[in-house]
Amino acid sequence: MTEQELQQYLIEQYPKEDEGCEWKEFKNLKNNFSGHERDDVISYVSALANMEGGHLVIGVEDKTLKIVGTDTYYDVPTARLKLISQCTNLPSEGLLIKEFITSDTNKTVWVFHVPRHMKRQPVYAHNKAWQRFDDSLIEMTDSRRNAILDEQDDVVLDWSAQIIPNASIDDLEPRAIVKAREKYTELYPEREAEIKAWDDVTFLNKARLTIKGQITNSTIILLGREESEHFLSPAVCKIRWMRKKHGSDDNDEFSIFSIPMILAVDEVANKIKNATYTYTIEGNLFPETLLRYDVFTIREPLCNAIAHQDYDLSARIEIVEYEDECLRFKNYGTFLPPSVEYVVENDFPESRYRNKFLVEAMRNVKMVETEGGGIRKLYMQQKKRFFPMPKYSLGGQTVVCEIEGKVLDENFAKILVNNPNLSLADIILLDKVQKHEQISDESLAYLRKKKYVEGRKPNVYLSFSVVKKSKHVGLKTSYIKNKSFDDDYFKKLIIEYITKFRKATRQEITTLLENKLPENLSKRQKFDKITNLLSSIKKKGAIVFVDGCWVLTREINKENK
Repeated sequence: MTEQELQQYLIEQYPKEDEGCEWKEFKNLKNNFSGHERDDVISYVSALANMEGGHLVIGVEDKTLKIVGTDTYYDVPTARLKLISQCTNLPSEGLLIKEFITSDTNKTVWVFHVPRHMKRQPVYAHNKAWQRFDDSLIEMTDSRRNAILDEQDDVVLDWSAQIIPNASIDDLEPRAIVKAREKYTELYPEREAEIKAWDDVTFLNKARLTIKGQITNSTIILLGREESEHFLSPAVCKIRWMRKKHGSDDNDEFSIFSIPMILAVDEVANKIKNATYTYTIEGNLFPETLLRYDVFTIREPLCNAIAHQDYDLSARIEIVEYEDECLRFKNYGTFLPPSVEYVVENDFPESRYRNKFLVEAMRNVKMVETEGGGIRKLYMQQKKRFFPMPKYSLGGQTVVCEIEGKVLDENFAKILVNNPNLSLADIILLDKVQKHEQISDESLAYLRKKKYVEGRKPNVYLSFSVVKKSKHVGLKTSYIKNKSFDDDYFKKLIIEYITKFRKATRQEITTLLENKLPENLSKRQKFDKITNLLSSIKKKGAIVFVDGCWVLTREINKENK
C-alpha cells in the first residue's frame, strides 16, 4: 500500500495512544530496540504486557501517525527472538510483529502485537517491570505489581502442601524427625525446653511439616522413610550424584539418594571430595590453605534444588562433581524470579514459590535461608575465596548452578584482592568480562560509565583503572596487549619491513604483527585487522600488490622509469 493508504490504515486500527497502544518514531531501531531504559522498544513492550497487552507502532510520528519510516536493522524473526530473550516472562504465544513497506516511498513501519502478561508474572525489561503513566513510562507501582502477583483467576494448588490421606507418622523416618527437632531448636534456642516437651505430632505441626497432624507431600520429601516414596508417585524425589575425573566423561563414582531429604543432603555432601586448596595469590588476607568448598557452598545449591524442583516433571535432581574443578547442580522447573542478577542485587526474599509449603518447612529446619538471600550469600562466599562467581544456566525448564572450586584466573583473583570496594553487582559483570561471556548493552554501558572496561564489544577487556590497583605485572602486561597500539604504529612497522626487505608476503606481515595485536582478538579478527591495515596503506598509494607480494609503490615507479 502507498504511504497515504498505510497512514489511513493505522489511524483506523490504532486511533489513539493509551495503555494499550503506543506510537513511536524510532527512526533507527538498532539503537532504540534495547537502548536506554524507559525509552526503548523492550521497555514499551514490558509496559504494554503488564497491563492487558496491546500494540506498539514503530516508524510513525507521535500524535499525527505521519509515516516517517524506520531502519529496522533486524529481520522480523530475529526481532521477535530478541524480545523474548530480553523481556523476562514475556509470553511467546500471541507475540507478533507485522512489517509494512510503502510501495511509493519505500518506508518501513513495524507494528508489534504484544500479549498480556502471564498470570502472576510481571514482564521485565532492564531487570525492571514497567507500566504506562500518562504519556510516559514509570517503574511498576506496588499496587499494580500486587494486582498481578495476587491474580486468582485460576486456582493454583501448591503440590507440596497436598495432604496424603493414607499416610501416617509411621511412614516417617525416626532419625529424620530427630534431625528436624535439632535444627528447629537451633532456630529457636530460647524455646528449647518447650520444644523438648512436645510429642512428635505436636512438633511436626508447630514446625509446619504437617497440617493438623496430616502428612503432606512435603512431609514425605523431608522426613519420609525410603519405602514411603510411593506416596509421591508419579512425582520423583531422588538425587543422582556422579563424580567425573579430570579430563574424562566417564563416571568415576555414581550414587542415587532417596528420601528423607533432610538426611540425604548430608549424605551427598559427605560424598563430595572436599580436598584442601592452597592459595598462591599475593595479598590474600585469608589462610593460605582451606577447604575447596565450604559447607554452605555445597548445601545451598542442593537445598535450593530440592525446594524449587518441579515435581510434576517426575525428574531427578542431578549433581555432577568434576574432581578438583567444580560442582554442577541441576533441578527441573523454570526459574521464577526475573533473573539471577535480580535476586542477587535485590537482597530480599522471593515473594513467589513453586512449592511454598515445602520452602516454609525447609526454613523451619534450617535447610534454606530463613530470610532469603541464599543465592546472594553464595556469591559472597565465592568472592571471599577469590573464586569465580557462580554460573547459572536457565532454560529448557531446568536450572543449572555451577560452582568453581579453585582460582581459574589468578589475574581476576588479584583484582578482587586489590579492589575491595567493588560491589557484588560489579564483580558479577567483571567476572563475565574476564570469562569472555556475553553481557547486555546496558551492562556494558554501566561498566564504561564506571570506567571498569575498555574496548569494543565483543572484545571488551578490563580497564587501566581496575588493572592499576592490582599492582600485578601480568595484568598490566595483559592490559597493554589488549589495548595494543594505534593503527599508525602498525602501518609504520609494515612500511619499515617492506623498505628493509624490498617485499613482503601476507604470511610475513602476519608473522610480524600477530604477537603485537590485541590479545582479545580472535584469529579471524586479527586476519581482518591486518587486511584493513594493508588496504588503508594501499589506498594512500604507499604499497601495491605484485606477484603475490606487497612492495613499495615508489620502487615500482623506479623500475618503470
